[in-house]
Parts: sequence; structure tokens; C-alpha cells
Amino acid sequence: MPGWISGASLLYEQLRNSVPWLEHDRRMFNQVFREPRMTAVYKHVADVPDARLLQAVRALSRHYGVEYDGLWMNLYRNGQDSTGWHRDHGSCRKLDCIVPVLTLGTIRRFLIKPIKGGRSVTFKPSSGDLVVMGGRAQQDWVHCVPKEPEIDGTRISVNFMSSAQGVRD
Repeated sequence: MPGWISGASLLYEQLRNSVPWLEHDRRMFNQVFREPRMTAVYKHVADVPDARLLQAVRALSRHYGVEYDGLWMNLYRNGQDSTGWHRDHGSCRKLDCIVPVLTLGTIRRFLIKPIKGGRSVTFKPSSGDLVVMGGRAQQDWVHCVPKEPEIDGTRISVNFMSSAQGVRD
């Protein structure tokens, strides 16, 4: 949804400068790797760092009939930061969960592809745009934000989480 949130530039600056961004290590293939991005998790919406995000949580909860009660945010510092192909296993265990993702900052490619193989589809959400993965998206598709070395700017993704969707049917 293009231009879903107004004041995207101001919200981006507020989050960029006030969120306690952290780097994490991830164990994969019997090795430990530093994740190529920074993250912040707000398990309770009452703790979100900006009132506009609380308003967004309420609007999305009403619209989709899902109680969003937390946020997972990623900070991509430049084009070297990325996330590999994945599904949102932890926050999306129901067959028809809905995962809204708000983009703020620099435009980066967001790719999806069928889990059983096939061509990827590229989206380029702008600051303030909302990408919504619903239906069987988490069962049938994987998604990623690939490296783009030529990109110099930063991007924040705000992923709206629902603890109710994190429980299997």
C-alpha cells in the first residue's frame, strides 16, 4: 500500500535516532555469524518508541481483525546489510496469518519466491509504504532483502507481530 503512513521521514528519523538497535549473532551450519543488520524488538505495544506506531498498530488490528501486540524492527545500515531467504516462523504459525511490514527510509528491494521453486518477484517499497504478507504467504513463499552494495542510505522495516498468530492452529 503506497504511502500508507504520513510523516514517514520524521518517523524514520525518530526511530533511527531513539531505538536501542542491537547486533545479534546467529548459529547456522554449525557456525556463528553476525547478522548483517541491526534489530529491535518490542514485545509489548505499550513500549513502542513513538505514538505513531501505536496508532498504526491499532489501525492494522482493526483493519485485519488481528490483535497486533508487538513490533520487530530491522535497521539496514547500508546496501551491505541484508536478510536471506526465510519465512517468519516464530511470529507466523497459523495457516492464514497476516504480517504487515512498514518501510521507512531508503528504497531497498524486497523479494519473494515460491518455496517449491520458481522465479522471484521484486518489490521496491518507498518510505511510508506498507507490504502485507497474508493468506498462505508464509507457507508457500519465502522472502528476503538482498545485499545491494551500491546503496548508501539506511532503511528501517517495522514488522507488526501478533502473539496469537505465533501459536499453531
